[in-house]
Parts: sequence; structure tokens; C-alpha cells
Amino acid sequence: MARLLSRTMYPDLPIYPERVIQFGEGNFMRAFAAWQLQRMNKQGLFQGSVVMVKPRNGPVSEDFEKQDCLYTVAIDGIAGQKTVREREIITSVSRLISPYSDYEGFLALAEDDNLEFITSNTTESGIAYNPVDTLNDRPPSSFPGKLTALLYRRFRLGKKGFVILPCELIDRNGERLREFVLRYAADWRLGEPFATWLNRENTFCCTLVDRIVAGFPQEQANELERELGYQDRLMVASEPYLLWVIEGPSWLPARLPLAQAGLDVIFTKDLKPYREQKVHLLNGPHTAMASLGLLAGLQTVEEVMKDADFSAFVRRLMDDELLPVLHLPKPELQAYARAVRERFMNPFVRHELASIYLNSISKFTTRLLPVLLRHVQENRKLPRLLTLSFAALLLGYRGDRLERKDSPEVLAVFDEAWQTPDPNLFIRTILKSEVLWGLDLSDIPQLAEALKDDLMQLDQMGCRAVLRQRLGGEITCND
Repeated sequence: MARLLSRTMYPDLPIYPERVIQFGEGNFMRAFAAWQLQRMNKQGLFQGSVVMVKPRNGPVSEDFEKQDCLYTVAIDGIAGQKTVREREIITSVSRLISPYSDYEGFLALAEDDNLEFITSNTTESGIAYNPVDTLNDRPPSSFPGKLTALLYRRFRLGKKGFVILPCELIDRNGERLREFVLRYAADWRLGEPFATWLNRENTFCCTLVDRIVAGFPQEQANELERELGYQDRLMVASEPYLLWVIEGPSWLPARLPLAQAGLDVIFTKDLKPYREQKVHLLNGPHTAMASLGLLAGLQTVEEVMKDADFSAFVRRLMDDELLPVLHLPKPELQAYARAVRERFMNPFVRHELASIYLNSISKFTTRLLPVLLRHVQENRKLPRLLTLSFAALLLGYRGDRLERKDSPEVLAVFDEAWQTPDPNLFIRTILKSEVLWGLDLSDIPQLAEALKDDLMQLDQMGCRAVLRQRLGGEITCND
């Protein structure tokens, strides 16, 4: 068996000072943000590393310590009609800290003047406010609570603030994060000087990220081990495509020279058009296909796109229900939609539907619910395929067919609602839950009836049979 990847194998690999705090040690950020820092480092443009912070309680993988936080990003796909196959050992991550086991070590990050950037990806549900959090918690449970505690320590030390670049896929993510930090500052009575420092000395940027990261390439692990000559339990598989759109001040590109390194990074004053296109045309179909595909026994995005029924579903969903309500030039949207479908077909990246299905309620709320509401408002019609995917999501959250992975609050709502044998009561209870959707959906004309019918048919006929029936037609909303 090949040796485990570590610095003992490659003692000459560079070591950089820590300049970035990253909340989240998952696959995406290691193949996205840390990979981009690696590219800047190789060109002598940044010369800094990332210290990762584990945002959730739970065991810390021993592999990070055993591998000295080294890992391989395996990039496979098609770019510019050419096959791309790259393997690179990432040296831009220095260590991993868990605030749950080393809270003082976490707060000590505030003492380092070299640290100037903060990135994060704690999923769409991560940027949230928990009213029970306090400054005395070790640590506060929420990501914004942990960030507030760190920033308060930084403020009390009289040091400069940070450039904060959240990568969670929610609208105006930087503004939302700042809002919650300021709310904690007020609720914890940390004082007006701290609030002033937060606003003046820290830059919260709104961002948009785009890269399909499949995670550990389980099926190719043995082949890659033979190819590379070492064992890597932290390896991450990714597509070549990457886009990072950052809405921030004019001085930021000079301090964070991503574009100078030749990376596909856009610094802009207006994020909105980029966000709408990506969230609704890439992430939206992902979320729509996940529960339907899993209920039909499919496992990956590629399997969905190779399946005649499901590939037709994806195309019709994009062309008939998503594109028409996006307020961007139609040729650009159509070109982007074609490119997305090509990326979905990438034979080199095994993108598991189960990973897309994680925290599906917040993903649906962000990615697809705005489209459904826009259809109702502008066209007075329910989008038929989107409504079917909504029903499949609800069926999956019954928990007897699919494994649910979501917050305890979300699961508690479903567990209670599913106890009723009355499908009408179940639907009304779910649609009224602002915990799930952020608003009451029960007054949307015809939605409850459509979801009830689709749920019953999915349950009785099976996903594929219903999908074949429903690949056409719309439901007219009658007040």
C-alpha cells in the first residue's frame, strides 16, 4: 500500500504565513478558495495560507493532522472543448481548529496581525441568528455568533478589521452576515464603539461562487493512488470551471490579486445579475433533480443526465420554467443553460445527488422558491415541473425513503407534520411554516392542492411514472 500523503514525503513543499481564516473544512472550500490561494502563491502574488475553523460540533477528522493538511485536488472535465486532467497537492492550508475543543485557540486567531481575510461556507442554513447564543458560550452555536466573538476579541486588542468574504449561497450573503453580527453585538451589549469598529474597520463583501465539487473520488481512489504514488484520504474531485464574483470596494483587487493570477474572478459593484443566473440555472436544477432522482434510484448528476426521462425533465425545467422568469438577456441565459447542461454531463466528476440533497429545505428556499413565486406573480400559473420537485422534496422529508440531513429545527417541523394522516392538514402545516420557508406559503392559489395531488401520485405510482405524465402542462392559479 502506498504511503499516506504528508510533509514527510515532500519536505520541500512551501510553508506560508497564515493570512486567511476559513470557516468550513469541507470539500467545496478546499477545492475552491484554498485552491485559488494556491494559484496566487505559485505566482508569488499572495504568499499566505488558510487556517480552517470547524463551524459545527462533531469529531475532527484525524486525516488533517496525519496529512499535515496536505491534500490533492483532482480536476477532470472538458474546458474549451479540450479534456482537462490536473492533479495538484494543495499546500495553502496550515491547520484546522475546532472551537468546540480549543476555544481559546480559536479566539487567539484575533491576535495575529497577518490574518486579514475571512472566508466561509457553512451551507445556506449557516448564516442564521440563534437567540440563545451568548458571548460566554464556548463557543456560540451559530457561525455568526462565533464570528462576533472573534471580532470582539480583535476589537479589544485594538487591531485592524478583516475583509470578510462569505461563500454561502444566499442572497446578499455579506450583508446578511454583517446584520447578524451587529445584532449579536447589540444583544450582547458589546457597546457602540464595537459596532462602529465593525462598520468602519471591516469590509463585508457579497459574493457568488460557482464550481461543481464532487468530493472524495471514492470509485477512482485506487486508480488515483496508483497514478499519484501516495494515499490521500482528503482528496477532492472537481470540475475545471470556476467563477467567483465579488461585490466590493475598488481597492480590493489589489489586496486580493485573484484576477491578476489569471483566475476567473470578477470584482463588481453589482452582483445581482450574476447571482440570478447562477443560483436559478445551475443550483436550481441541482436541487430540483436531487429528491426526484434519489426517489427513482439514481445516484449522480451524470446518471440523471444520461436518463432519458430525467434529462428531458432538466431541459424542460430550465427552458420552460426557469429562463422565462429571469430578467436577463435571453441569448446569455440560453448560452449559460447550455453550458450548465454540459457541465452536468462531465463524465469525470461523480457528483452525488445525496450531497446535493443535504439541507435541501434551505436550498429550495434560496434556489427555486423565488422562481415559483415569480411565476405566480407574473403569470398567475404554477410551474408544473417545479411544483413536482417541491412535492418530491416533501415526500423525501417523510424520512422513510430517503435519508434526511438537515437542522434539528427543520426535521422537527416535518416529524410533527407527518404525524397527521390527513394529507390536507399536512400540506397546510408545512406551507404555513416560516421556520422552513421564511414566509407563509399557504395562501398561494392552488399550491396546496397541487402539492397534495403530486405527493399522493408520487407515493402511489412512483417517481418515474409521475414524471413521464407531468412533462407538460401548467396549473392555472384561480383566486
